[in-house]
Amino acid sequence: MFVVTWNSTMSNPPRHDFYETEEKLTLSVYVRGADPEQVKIQFTDSSLEFSHGETTLSLSPLKGNIVPDSCDYTVGKVKVEIRLKKATEGRWGTLTRPADAVDEPALSQFPTSSTGAPSGSSSRPRERKNWEKVSDNILSSEKDKTSNEDPNAGGDAALNGFFQTLFKDADPDSQRAMMKSFVESGGTTLSTNWDEVKKEKVTVKPPDGSEWKKWGA
Repeated sequence: MFVVTWNSTMSNPPRHDFYETEEKLTLSVYVRGADPEQVKIQFTDSSLEFSHGETTLSLSPLKGNIVPDSCDYTVGKVKVEIRLKKATEGRWGTLTRPADAVDEPALSQFPTSSTGAPSGSSSRPRERKNWEKVSDNILSSEKDKTSNEDPNAGGDAALNGFFQTLFKDADPDSQRAMMKSFVESGGTTLSTNWDEVKKEKVTVKPPDGSEWKKWGA
């Protein structure tokens, strides 16, 4: 699902939007011609701080916890794309939760299974990603937004709609290939060749003029 939000602790934050999967959330901060050397991003378990010169964006507390060492970002010609690794799989629906909601635990603290996660379950081997189930969930949840619902309809939303239509009309193998390549490459690759994509992890391939950086590297 492609979601747009303006929620942050700043009164006039830079334009930004995001989309998410069960495992990751990708945040786009629109800063044209950003200098990679001046882009500063700080990750904590529950917050994100972005700055580029006098342009700043503070998101705290995040809706769910993240894994700072597994977060990274790329600096492009028109935007900075920040990829957050969720500490626990699940949909957030929004970037932040109220700072004074001390009694409301972050989303990442809830088990993703309806039966609950037993103590010590984190030591079990991670299950293989079911890309067919992911594609089915997306098709059942996607709904085009009108201009009243989304002020960006006709701009970024139109591009999103194009990819959603492409995804919807593809065969199951192509849908799995599109999801796997897009998620594993951090949004830099979109492939419909399942026979090729299923063999190994898809690497990050930033577009020309962009620089890929892994946090802590």
